[in-house]
Amino acid sequence: MPAATPAARARHRAVRQPRGHWLFLALVLLVVAAALLVEGYTHGVLGESPQTANQAGARGRPGPPALVNGGPVINAAGARPFSYQIPARTVVLSFDDGPDPTWTPRILAVLRRWHVPANFFVVGAHAASWPGLVREELRAGDEVGSHTYTHVNLATAGWQLPLQLTLTQNALAGAAGVRTDLLRPPYSSVADALTAVDWRAYQRVARYGYLIVLATADTRDWARPGVARIVRNATHWPGQARHGAVIMLHDAGGNRAETVRALPLIIAALRARGYRFSTITAALRLPWADTPVTPRQRLIGAALVLTQQAADHSVAVLAVALVVASVLLVLRLLALVCFAAAHRRRVRRLPVPRRPRAAPGISVIVPAYNEAAGIAATVRSMVASRYPGELEVIVVDDGSTDDTAAIVRGLRLPGVRLISQRNAGKPAALNRGILAARHDLLVLVDGDTIFDRDALAWLAARFEDPLVGAASGNTKVANRGGLLGRWQHLEYVMGFNLDRRMFDILGTIPTVPGAIGAFRRVTLEDVGGLSSATLAEDTDLTMAVCRSGWQVVYEPRAIAWTEAPSTLRQLWRQRYRWCYGTMQAMWKHRRSVIERGASGRFGRRCLSYLTFYQVLLPVIAPVVDLAAVYGVLFLNLVTVAAFWAGFNVLQLIACGYALAIDRERLRTLWALPLQQVVYRQLMYLVTIQSLMTALLGTRQRWQAMSRTGVFGRAAEPAPPPARRPDLAR
Repeated sequence: MPAATPAARARHRAVRQPRGHWLFLALVLLVVAAALLVEGYTHGVLGESPQTANQAGARGRPGPPALVNGGPVINAAGARPFSYQIPARTVVLSFDDGPDPTWTPRILAVLRRWHVPANFFVVGAHAASWPGLVREELRAGDEVGSHTYTHVNLATAGWQLPLQLTLTQNALAGAAGVRTDLLRPPYSSVADALTAVDWRAYQRVARYGYLIVLATADTRDWARPGVARIVRNATHWPGQARHGAVIMLHDAGGNRAETVRALPLIIAALRARGYRFSTITAALRLPWADTPVTPRQRLIGAALVLTQQAADHSVAVLAVALVVASVLLVLRLLALVCFAAAHRRRVRRLPVPRRPRAAPGISVIVPAYNEAAGIAATVRSMVASRYPGELEVIVVDDGSTDDTAAIVRGLRLPGVRLISQRNAGKPAALNRGILAARHDLLVLVDGDTIFDRDALAWLAARFEDPLVGAASGNTKVANRGGLLGRWQHLEYVMGFNLDRRMFDILGTIPTVPGAIGAFRRVTLEDVGGLSSATLAEDTDLTMAVCRSGWQVVYEPRAIAWTEAPSTLRQLWRQRYRWCYGTMQAMWKHRRSVIERGASGRFGRRCLSYLTFYQVLLPVIAPVVDLAAVYGVLFLNLVTVAAFWAGFNVLQLIACGYALAIDRERLRTLWALPLQQVVYRQLMYLVTIQSLMTALLGTRQRWQAMSRTGVFGRAAEPAPPPARRPDLAR
């Protein structure tokens, strides 16, 4: 077997940790958070509901009598407020809540066809989102007014009122280079509905120089009462013989199909009665309401428009990602459970391992670098195996700087050999052990792992099939006492082992784990041994075996116990190496996707799955959590809670099933919801940073994990308590 070259070793040693990735991730998160806040503020409170409108129009103490009984246009700037009446035989068509990309163009088309001008009272956020529609309104000779930035009720706006007015002016400046002197308060109606509370708000608005435009005829088209009712409301108003009217319609805020159908009927009916159509300022012979802005104001407005549009597009992308992530998550859970059930039935049909007089010999190879904390327990568990055939254990000390070699030498156990070499890396240590092994059935074991006493027998039994070239065992977390240990225990049982059951059915297992894996010598020779080209040498090796045509199987009854990271820092470093190494291996074997035969089947089945579920899904899955936070802040809390609860129920069911078929206690399930809140996000960040590392071409160094010696605390260590595998399972 080829040993690792100095150049290959250098690729994993003398490299720097990618430091700029955290800044990039922080910047991305900041941008996403800003987009959600902008979108939540602007669109999370937009839209007029019948209940809100009715509440806003409810009669309280009336406003000033001169205004309640006056015209629809109010000037409250001076000491003595007054109102304007629209001249007789004159009608102003006004539209609120726009612009809307669906309904505003249709309404503009009707107005142009009938050569009728109108007033559009725009919501600032909508104007920033669709500035082209504002420009189209102005080009057609229509007049544009303010309807606040987020359709807020002025009577309850409080501190938001000046902000709402300023943002709307900035939106108009950025969208069309104008500012407006007209404002229609959201949830307003005709003048005689004016209350004292409304009036106090209008007085605040008047300080900023606005004319307040109410309505003479409120069509209530937002309630979709039917085309005939809209036409009747628009063509009949009090005092019709003495003065004209400002007719209130809507071009956004919901389905405006009835408004579009009613509009030509309204125009035809009023024109037949001799009415002419005008804008507010033209009808009242006032200066045009929309005036050009300064370059500075336009620049500020352009920045707001770009910010709003960026937020709109970001949230649209997040919405698509949410749907994709949700679909992928549900499909994955269903697939894992279904394949696990099929795999369970298949394993039950497998023959029980025989105990022949001459069982094939097994060579167990343990690469060790600074494994003093647990190497004794690992070696003892191999020697204590109930395997009936000849067994040798080869420990390859890869230049350890602790007492690893001395501990192995001091055990003086029969069948145990120690090989010492200069530090060359794990692949080189394994290749050295493979060369020294006497037997053709090789079991590769990490130096922090102990085997169940029947594990070797279960593994060897799978090689009775001459087509099997490698077999993966069932890795379990030994140090599962704390919360972090429980989370990793659930991940091993639900994620890793369920995945291997599915891949076993598909015949495309991508990873025989370093903790417990068995290989034929001829299989390893066919693929050239272990390579140091990636940080995930076990995944790289397994993918090569699958592509070579050998079968790789999963034996869940061959149980090995491993020490998992005990701190978040160690966990991050381990998973970062795993994830980045897996991506390296996927890239190395990418040609298998277009190849034929066994290699092609592996590439199209396995690499496609890994791309979707171990790269794409972790990148977009945080959207589910972002959507939950966004929903709690700005949307219906009950709907968000139901979505989140449904997602967690599916996870609980799948995890419970995984624990049951792995003969694990279900009481650990209590840690799963907490895992979704903290641990899952950590794993997503690991994948995201690994992907960034791969895309930016930064090499990642080997990350060694500090051992706590969970297996080496007793004088005579033994495997953690577990029932012997059920042969009928």
